[in-house]
Amino acid sequence: MDCIKIFSPATVANVSCGFDVLGFCLDHIGDEMIIKKTKEKGIKITKIEGANLPFEVEKNVAGVAALAIYNHAKPDYGFEIEIYKNIKPGSGIGSSAASAVGSVFGMNELLGRPFNKTQLTKFAIKGEALASKCEHADNLAPALFGGFTLVKSIAPLQILEIPTPNELYATIIH
Repeated sequence: MDCIKIFSPATVANVSCGFDVLGFCLDHIGDEMIIKKTKEKGIKITKIEGANLPFEVEKNVAGVAALAIYNHAKPDYGFEIEIYKNIKPGSGIGSSAASAVGSVFGMNELLGRPFNKTQLTKFAIKGEALASKCEHADNLAPALFGGFTLVKSIAPLQILEIPTPNELYATIIH
């Protein structure tokens, strides 16, 4: 596989008393990304629609997260990333997390899935730190793991998946 189109969900990470540790992902709101393998080594962001974000990899949340996984994996090829922002930056529903998660998830798929969800979260944290000036996984974890998650610890990174009944329904008013 040389190309993948992914959906990266919006998230809520301020759930009641679990402020900044307890979160969940949303089913129908999220960003889309297209990630392609290239013969030329490195990471390039080639298209951004829906927001005025930097194309410079080191200044873009998706780019910084992509560099983290790329530098760890050391493939003999590169990646191009297209970003279709459907989550408004600064909206409070994990816009930066969706970008960071989307890039590492898509690249992991094209690399043959060498990394698990916890490892992917560690790479995505680097991108999230660009946006928020600190490493945290409150929005990243539900975007990567799905459903409800609890970030128990950052160092070492521990994420708990919380079983939820299928009948549970949340209404988000923004």
